[in-house]
Amino acid sequence: MKSLSLTGLVLLAVSALLFYLTTDFTVEKITLSHIMGVMAGVGIGLIIGGLVGYVSKGSAIKQEQKRKEYKQLQKDKEELEKQAAEIAKREAELRNQQNQNPQI
Repeated sequence: MKSLSLTGLVLLAVSALLFYLTTDFTVEKITLSHIMGVMAGVGIGLIIGGLVGYVSKGSAIKQEQKRKEYKQLQKDKEELEKQAAEIAKREAELRNQQNQNPQI
């Protein structure tokens, strides 16, 4: 977004410079071609803004999906660790019982 804002400011400065060079900021010298240029600039800005918005939203959705998958993997890992600890505890209890009651 920062680079897009910087690009917009640069284009605004260029358009102001071109407007100054062609009309000297006097209202009497504004012609239909100037109005058409302004409308074209707005149109191009809207098109570029729409494309950038579409791309940034797509990347944001992908990042959110990756975050959800990562959180799910963390939950699965915790569950597996709990199950492994429970199995190890059961095995230790069985060993203790076998050691206390040796079979002849």
